[in-house]
Amino acid sequence: MERKTAPATWWLLTSLYTTQYLGLGFLVVALVAILRDQGASLDQIGLIYMLGLVWPLKFLWAPLVDRIRFGRWGHYRVWLLLTQTGLALTLATMGRFDVIDDFWTIYLLGLAVAVLSASQDIAVDGLACRLLAPSDRGFGNGIQIAGNLFGNMLGGGVVLITYPYLGWQGSLLLLAAGTSVSLLQLLWYREPPWALVPNLGANLFRSVATFWHQPGGRLWLLLLLLYPIGSSLAYALIIPILVDAGWEMDRIGFAVNVLGSLAGMAAAMATGWLLPRLGRRRGMIWAALLQILGIAALALPVFGLTGTVSVTTAVLLYFLLYNPAATVLSTLMMDHASPDRPATDYTVQYSLNMLFAMATMSGAAALAGQIGYGGVLGLAVLAGLLAALLSLRYRPDGGTTTITAPVSAAAVGEAR
Repeated sequence: MERKTAPATWWLLTSLYTTQYLGLGFLVVALVAILRDQGASLDQIGLIYMLGLVWPLKFLWAPLVDRIRFGRWGHYRVWLLLTQTGLALTLATMGRFDVIDDFWTIYLLGLAVAVLSASQDIAVDGLACRLLAPSDRGFGNGIQIAGNLFGNMLGGGVVLITYPYLGWQGSLLLLAAGTSVSLLQLLWYREPPWALVPNLGANLFRSVATFWHQPGGRLWLLLLLLYPIGSSLAYALIIPILVDAGWEMDRIGFAVNVLGSLAGMAAAMATGWLLPRLGRRRGMIWAALLQILGIAALALPVFGLTGTVSVTTAVLLYFLLYNPAATVLSTLMMDHASPDRPATDYTVQYSLNMLFAMATMSGAAALAGQIGYGGVLGLAVLAGLLAALLSLRYRPDGGTTTITAPVSAAAVGEAR
């Protein structure tokens, strides 16, 4: 009989997936706006954006999180305690320096936030892979996508709104306090003891390399790389189009970062709830088709309808219809993770997907200069159609992967 996920686990995962994005959302949204408002150069702004590259590279140290254990204190729990504590302290420390005069100190602390949040994500993904029953993974990944959007909205949008009242130090202390919510939960949480896997550290990277040579592995790799192209090309158009249309930054932030995030959160949670009822394959096909409609909705601003109603409608439809695909894809990543190294396998898949998405977004601006916004949107729709066609060929291996079950403390002792 399949075990059910405890309510306390849901609350913990919701908190962790939200707080991991508080600092990152602050860096790439609020900090950029604050720096520019105080006269920072565009070169400095570009350096801040480069901090986002840490997350796609986290696969480089993900094996350490799977390999290094902490005995009876808990495997992933201790990693999470360390990273959450580091995040809270780093954010609080950042508030003690001047954002312009101490730019390089702020930048190094921002780099620490990016590394710590990426490491926290590795650990929470590994924990989620092991804790969530296969039938609960859809809802769990709905929580992940919604939590990330919510954390980004709070750390970026809400902090920026309250910044005139709280100031620099007050905003950073608020972020540190928000991050500490998860830390308090972790202090009371007891991770189940897992059966030890012999020789986990041996040939770990070679084992990950063979991941793609499993039955269906190459098609899955192609889907991971292709799935984000359409939505990434389309998303890269939103801000430039609105800036060209004369929208103010706060108006753009509200439409995209607040309304869009809320729509995406609702879509992710609904998809997570529906996925066990639809099944993995049908869910993937439907998500791919919905993604095409979401991309196509951006035709409204692309072809000149940049009034409030048109843009809001387009943005809401994009986020509503794109995030089901993100939720299904992350659920399938969890299914493909092995029981021996769940954090590593999940992170490798996520990193490849994110790197391809970021590369596509970077290239969208250059493409738009050559073929126009309409041409890029047309390519995005074609990429979405190709992803939908490939999803028709995908066959989940029974829909799930069985994760190593918790064992008694005595069994752990015997395994040692």
